[in-house]
Amino acid sequence: MKPDWAQDKLVARVLEIAAQAGETARSYFRATLGVDFKADESPVTIADRNVETLIRKALMDSFPNDGILGEEHGTQAGDSDAIWIIDPIDGTRSFISGHPLFGMLIGRLKGGVPTLGVIGMPALGEVFVGMPGHGALLNDRPIRVSEQRDLTAATLFINEGEKIFADHEGVFRRLVSAGQTRRFTYDCYPHALLAAGHVDVVVDYDLQPYDYLPVAGVVQGAGGIMTDWQGRPLGLDSDGRVVSAATPELHAQVLELLQGGTA
Repeated sequence: MKPDWAQDKLVARVLEIAAQAGETARSYFRATLGVDFKADESPVTIADRNVETLIRKALMDSFPNDGILGEEHGTQAGDSDAIWIIDPIDGTRSFISGHPLFGMLIGRLKGGVPTLGVIGMPALGEVFVGMPGHGALLNDRPIRVSEQRDLTAATLFINEGEKIFADHEGVFRRLVSAGQTRRFTYDCYPHALLAAGHVDVVVDYDLQPYDYLPVAGVVQGAGGIMTDWQGRPLGLDSDGRVVSAATPELHAQVLELLQGGTA
């Protein structure tokens, strides 16, 4: 059964914007693009910039009182306590190498708390949308996290594994010994798969607010838990170390593993 908010005008408008942004992203995908590298050595293309421009304009037109934070074009203050978070191409390295698992993220915070999240997967034709405490959908179909409560039997995805290894070798070694099934992955799609019940845990690292806040809306909407490595709620000032889990029991076990040594 679809949640009541599926008919909400705000949600409907955001999904329209996500569809337009996804179409624009697809028009650039596997085309010849110039790639620039930012100060942190992350790549950026005309697709990143143009997709964000499209989303920002549509959000400003539809919700003029709200603020906006985007990866490529920065922050624009608003008059309300709501702010939209945008990552136009989540996984630019995937995008520029023709790999279809790049995403497009839109989230809304109200009073600093995630209230809506959208994970678009333009090359896959999938759109995940969630509202914490109120359910989540994949392409208009209700989704929910798994009921897995035992880490030893869990499917564990490790995002940014090489960064975790470089900075926290002890944590990395414990992660690669945990769970029943493990995969090394990147970007937003593992969290979306967790929201849909296919993955039980995702450990992520070195993220920015536009990477994790829209995703949190989907994961939490699907009944999952998404916090920092200390178990604290995610916000604009979180340190970028993130864990998603399907159940409270699983979340507690992963936090214990992570906190065994994160320095």
